[in-house]
Amino acid sequence: MKINTIINRHIFREMVPTFFITMAFLTFVFLLAQILEIVNMVVNYRASILSFVFLIVYSMPAFFQFTIPMSVMMAILLTFLRMAGDNEIIAIKVGGGSIYGLLPPVFLFCLIGWFFTLAMTVYGISWGNSSFKKLTVAIASSFTDAALKERVFNDSFDGIMIYVNRIDPKDKTLHDVLIEDQRDEKSRSTVIAPLGKKLFNQDKTALTLRLSNGIINRVNISDNAVHTIRFDTYDIHLDFRKTVQEAQTDTKSKDEMTIEELRAFIQNPETNEAERSNARMELHEKFSIPFACFALGLLAVPLGLKSAFLRQSSGLGLGLFCFLIYYLLLGIGWSSVRSGLCSAFVGMWVPNLFMGAIGLLFLVRVAQEKSIGLDYVSETAYRVWNRMKKNS
Repeated sequence: MKINTIINRHIFREMVPTFFITMAFLTFVFLLAQILEIVNMVVNYRASILSFVFLIVYSMPAFFQFTIPMSVMMAILLTFLRMAGDNEIIAIKVGGGSIYGLLPPVFLFCLIGWFFTLAMTVYGISWGNSSFKKLTVAIASSFTDAALKERVFNDSFDGIMIYVNRIDPKDKTLHDVLIEDQRDEKSRSTVIAPLGKKLFNQDKTALTLRLSNGIINRVNISDNAVHTIRFDTYDIHLDFRKTVQEAQTDTKSKDEMTIEELRAFIQNPETNEAERSNARMELHEKFSIPFACFALGLLAVPLGLKSAFLRQSSGLGLGLFCFLIYYLLLGIGWSSVRSGLCSAFVGMWVPNLFMGAIGLLFLVRVAQEKSIGLDYVSETAYRVWNRMKKNS
């Protein structure tokens, strides 16, 4: 295999700007869903612009774990798509080069993408999710409206679950309130009221819900007796300081745990098997997703070389379709692990092996000047399109 450093540098330089453009676009698309919640917090809950910026920054690592492999694949695919379309690949072959000789810059580019994705999955996601949670709780404690949302079961308060159907944006009146109170070990109370108001203490670390014209269904656990009480006015006191303290403790969700914390959680004899399996899946996921840079990057080379008939915009769709297949396989792996159909290792690593095997097969066929089936797909799509135009 002859390696031409000039050609390799040319390929690598062309992939870099394509990567950053694609990265910016995909990150913006991923951020759209998250930014709605953040903007809602800024507008309705009076969070500062600085908090808005930090919330976006804390959200980024969770997006980067997917946008970096996607962008690596897109950069390689669009680069080879352009080179094939401009007959540069033919010129390289005439000059004595080979398809395999074009792989070193691809491997280097995938290696760089793997490194940064690994940094996101191992360190960035746990830091970002944990920081996002702490900042959200801080905003909730400084302006308590952030803790109550419409049509959401809120369990931020110890022993209490609150559901509010609607919150009046003008006077903040609560409509159709349901509260499940389990703070008393001897009884359980369910409170239903059509109206309620929020009353805050001076430092806004405690909240009183003043409910009107409602019903309390109270169950006595010792004798299973049920009592129904109608009221004109009923106050329920809630303390935000408990919520803030919980965010500062070591209680974390699995996506907030570091590798060491996940391993300790798995080895803990008190952890049940279902939780241990989910923790193993989270641990394997931190290492399997970065390797998607290699699997998808390898697949992008033959797809780009054999897709010269496509425009770059169509090449973008092809790349998104391939990543959709990868993400679908990853989703199947998640479901299979949670349902106990396979181990965490199999569920998290099979998507990489599947996409990498297809990429290697396509690469060998392209190097041997054989078809990989895209011509047939394009001809079929062209015939279907013409038939649709005639029928219309």
